[in-house]
Amino acid sequence: MSDIELIDVYKKFKNKEIFKGINLKIEQGKTVGIIGYNGTGKSILFKLISGLEKANKGKVIIKNKIIGTDIDFPESMGILINEPSYISVYSGLKNMQLLANINQNVELKEIKDYMVMVGLNPDEKTRVKNYSLGMKKKLAICQAIMENQSIILLDEPFNGLDHSSVIAIKSVITKLQKKGKTILLTGHTQSDIEELCNDIYIVDNKNLVPFTEDLREKYYSS
Repeated sequence: MSDIELIDVYKKFKNKEIFKGINLKIEQGKTVGIIGYNGTGKSILFKLISGLEKANKGKVIIKNKIIGTDIDFPESMGILINEPSYISVYSGLKNMQLLANINQNVELKEIKDYMVMVGLNPDEKTRVKNYSLGMKKKLAICQAIMENQSIILLDEPFNGLDHSSVIAIKSVITKLQKKGKTILLTGHTQSDIEELCNDIYIVDNKNLVPFTEDLREKYYSS
């Protein structure tokens, strides 16, 4: 069963074409990596999948429901795209509680457990405005997974993290994989993506294609 399917998807902004007929099918429980140069549309792809952007042409299907026709936004999808907005004068825990109150399907203990999992102290009173870049990234990852979402999109989850934090977040992703989550990742470091993913695609010439050795030579040979 496929959790995510894109069929002949086109996307452009004014006169700038981002995607030209991309196709993608991701089976339930798979971890898929999306790579490509900055500005090629990796974040836009995630926004199309999450319903935050609409395709100009084609279909985006999440769990057999068409975005924009059957549903506007997928259910049970955790998203890390760009920099999430928080109430800067509240602590990380308080921000997570406020977000959890929207759906009311996660308890305080679970929120704290997920914060610990990503490497944050839930009892720390530091305001989010005083968080480091790495702490904000960990909080964003916590937000994307704390409600036991079945599909998880993580755009550049390792950006801004030190080496030990990267190892910790990789461990989190491995735990999610063992739970059967469907995960999409983007990243600057090709080795991180290859380590974690079942399949890898690259944005190439406004399309999305499997990452082959020929493309590795084209894009990453020194």
